[in-house]
Amino acid sequence: MLLSTLDWLFIIAFFLISLIIGIVVARRSGKNAKNFFLSGRNMPWWILGVSMVATTFAADTPGLVAGIVRKDGVFGNWIWWSFLLTGMLTVFFYAKLWRKSNVTTDLEFYELRYSGKSAAFLRGFRALYLGVFFNVVIMASVCLAAIKIGHVMFNFSALETLAIASVVTVTYSMLGGLQGVLITDFIQFIIAMVGSVWASIYIINLPEVGGLDALLSHPEVTTNTHLLPDFSKPELFIPLLIIPLAVQWWSVWYPGSEPGGGGYIAQRMLAAKNEKHAVKATLFFNLAHYAIRPWPWILIGLASIVVFPDLASLQTAFPDLDSSFVKDDLSYSAMLTYLPHGLLGIVATSLIAAFMSTISTHLNWGSSYVVNDFYARFIKPEATEKQKVQVGRLSTFLMMIAAGSLSLILEEARDAFNLLLQIGAGTGLLFILRWFWLRINPYSEIAAMISSFVVAIFFFVNSKLTEPFINWESHWELVFGVVFTTIVWVVTTLITQPSDQKTLENFQNLVFDQEGKFHYFNYKVLAFFAGTVGIYAILFGTGFWIYTEITSAIIAYVIATICSLFIWKNWNKIV
Repeated sequence: MLLSTLDWLFIIAFFLISLIIGIVVARRSGKNAKNFFLSGRNMPWWILGVSMVATTFAADTPGLVAGIVRKDGVFGNWIWWSFLLTGMLTVFFYAKLWRKSNVTTDLEFYELRYSGKSAAFLRGFRALYLGVFFNVVIMASVCLAAIKIGHVMFNFSALETLAIASVVTVTYSMLGGLQGVLITDFIQFIIAMVGSVWASIYIINLPEVGGLDALLSHPEVTTNTHLLPDFSKPELFIPLLIIPLAVQWWSVWYPGSEPGGGGYIAQRMLAAKNEKHAVKATLFFNLAHYAIRPWPWILIGLASIVVFPDLASLQTAFPDLDSSFVKDDLSYSAMLTYLPHGLLGIVATSLIAAFMSTISTHLNWGSSYVVNDFYARFIKPEATEKQKVQVGRLSTFLMMIAAGSLSLILEEARDAFNLLLQIGAGTGLLFILRWFWLRINPYSEIAAMISSFVVAIFFFVNSKLTEPFINWESHWELVFGVVFTTIVWVVTTLITQPSDQKTLENFQNLVFDQEGKFHYFNYKVLAFFAGTVGIYAILFGTGFWIYTEITSAIIAYVIATICSLFIWKNWNKIV
């Protein structure tokens, strides 16, 4: 498709707004590393919560969800819906603790919680392992989605798409730091939501689709609309529901859904005005991320089944696109080619906004690790604030180059998703318990990190062999990784010594209330269940409403209201 003048005006205006924001806040953000990476620790909950949601609304997310719907049905989304339990755990147990720790990054936590050279090594290694390696892989999957969208919708080459989308993002990220990212995230999220909702309404009413009733009654679509899998088919409900809810949510480290909090979610909590703002921000994030946002993408995924029933039809529609890129996640951007000019510009802008919000956050988060936990800690401890900001800006630029290069190798968003899940398998329980079980030490974390990585690489290489050593489904590989890694780090914990007593006492005095670590623990447990049930009820209630199952929708919303009232009434005890 060719963009009209009106479409280009939307896109150019958005680029200019983003650049202006970066320029305006550049002076304040560039004063010191604290301002550049934490915006002075004075941000309100609503802007932090929206920023968390905007970051997870990546350019690859709609394609990932649409691809899941096409392959497995709506219930296939339990592979990531299950992470709501992780999010609720962070809200009611860990958000307050992170803010009270007063660290600059979640990696600085290692030398707060642990002692000795092993703690320092762990901090420095994780700075590069997560801040550079992991971070680049995540950004590469987002860049891959941008490449597919750019080619399908506008016939851009991969390099043209990366150049257009990345230059502005890198520029305002380098100039404005976290404050620039937060402000642009707020604008980007509004644009992205308007674009996705409007696009879904238009696409559902295309003549090819025939409206919502026709879509939901289409024979190829009806089997994909269920919110829960068929429990008579273990090959469906075990990998897509049981394992995510029973194992995955507490055992797997995944960016944005870290058990116990971490990464850019922790960065937002650390930038909050106080503990209550940190809790409110993460609560809003989980509500918007799981309950409000997914349905437009799901509906477009269902509509794509009608228009493009298989991969062959997608390849026929886009013959110039390399066959390695023609996967189910391509369906989302393929459906957007039916949009009229004007709306096309808004949606294109929303996708660019989604790309930019995710990339800018990961750039700032990754560079915070490089600067605070590697450069200033080990390379040049005497570095001035100006030098730290300069290194942060340089690392931002270099990571964008690396991510863009890697994106040219990947084929499908779900490939990166599955690989990252496997690499993090088995480490989640450690991150949950390390605040409370004082026996855990740096060697526990090192053992968990090494064992999970080795298992992930083994299965990845095994899958590429013409005659693999083991023919397991990916969900059983995940379970094996969880069991093996958990055994390794627990045994390591029991045979090694904990950190010195003085360090542990200082840590507990800093992050826990005087009443003790288990004060009001029962209310927090109840709030965890109320928050989880309430948000799932809103998610399902919206689905029931779309499916015109009004009675079920009302029941779901009543349940959500009861859960909300419990949290509101007991807020002071919970927080």
